[in-house]
Amino acid sequence: MTRGADIIAGIILLALAIAIIVYLLHWLYRRSSKEVSFVRTGMLGEKVVISGGAFVLPIIHNITQVGMRTLSITIKRSGDKSLITKDRMRAELVTEFFTKVPPEQKAVATAAQTLGNRTLDPEHLREVVQGRFADALGEVAAKMTLDEIQENRGQFVKEVTKIADESIGHTGLALETVSIISLDQTPIEQFNPAN
Repeated sequence: MTRGADIIAGIILLALAIAIIVYLLHWLYRRSSKEVSFVRTGMLGEKVVISGGAFVLPIIHNITQVGMRTLSITIKRSGDKSLITKDRMRAELVTEFFTKVPPEQKAVATAAQTLGNRTLDPEHLREVVQGRFADALGEVAAKMTLDEIQENRGQFVKEVTKIADESIGHTGLALETVSIISLDQTPIEQFNPAN
């Protein structure tokens, strides 16, 4: 009888040990997904996890999640904020910038360091990049007349993309494309005679 009780006690202890191990693995092992990667820092240095997973010990490690989805950021330049073209006309422009963190170790690590969790939320990311995108729009608009922008939208977009991509490259982001949603001349009432 004692031998049977010993076997049952051994089976119960083994099952309990397995349950504890499974629970710890579930609690300590973090997986990335196609939409969210992460960077683990702390003991053993930095580890970028794009596809797969890593053990994260709560006291020893810290993780920063990095959004991998393409985010759309709309920039609207109108009224007194409208663009001034080469022919000194004011242009109202609504553009959409599509940006994301490329699935590369260096880009994810850089985005985690420079942007942190802001890559997960378009509004927080917009705060970081909108000035850079607006500068790119203004720089290219100043080199073209309103008619040239209207007739050569592709060239305008190409130049804006080049400048904007360079300005956000050091943050770990990459610009996928730029789309012009609307382009119009600013109404005469918006003109400032002091300009």
